[in-house]
Amino acid sequence: MRRLRDLCDRHCPSGYDLEIVDIYQQPAMVASRGVLAVPTLIKELPLPVRVLIGDFVDEPRVLAALGLPTATQD
Repeated sequence: MRRLRDLCDRHCPSGYDLEIVDIYQQPAMVASRGVLAVPTLIKELPLPVRVLIGDFVDEPRVLAALGLPTATQD
């Protein structure tokens, strides 16, 4: 969670909505979304919906899944 929040803070300075769902506390929500592995990131907006499964260590891969540029501009 910390890695993903840090990435979003750095690459989405205008803001973002991030909802963390605990698979043990909200199993119905997890099942209804079709989550088969954890951690899973589901980007809903802006469209298209994108799904990323893994530990989010590969920052360029995560940025691509979120539809964000892989290099920040200074």
